Amino acid sequence: MSEVGAVRYRERLWPARWILVATLLVIPASALTFAPLSWVLGFVVGVFLYAGCVGLYAIAGVPVEVTDTELRAGRARIELDFVGGATAFTGADATSQRGPELDARAWLLLRGGVPGVVRVDIADPKDPTPYWLISTRNPDRLVSELIGAVASRA
Repeated sequence: MSEVGAVRYRERLWPARWILVATLLVIPASALTFAPLSWVLGFVVGVFLYAGCVGLYAIAGVPVEVTDTELRAGRARIELDFVGGATAFTGADATSQRGPELDARAWLLLRGGVPGVVRVDIADPKDPTPYWLISTRNPDRLVSELIGAVASRA
């Protein structure tokens, strides 16, 4: 495997904001659970549980990165020599790529609350995976940087 080059694009796929807001319900739930003992104890426990949930969400944020030599999506990596092309999808087209048009052999990095996806075609004849489908908040920018990185290696 080649050396990792300079970073051209980096994004971290955090959970959607509504998940963080919905998780706030752990505070009143804890308060009600601990009410027979102490309302204050319940709120304190709830705040600690909420902080723990937010910490877990932060750890669960998955990186998507394009360097001069490779594409990284979560723990997966592929050298740019094996990238055949990339296409950005948003709206109904992104929904279709995640659903009816999805190839069961594709490698997926999908996150709820992240509206766009990028389809990265794999050009390695030995790889049974036809493409990667990656969630992204900036599909056009990811495609632009990826295609630029691939072109600069040619």
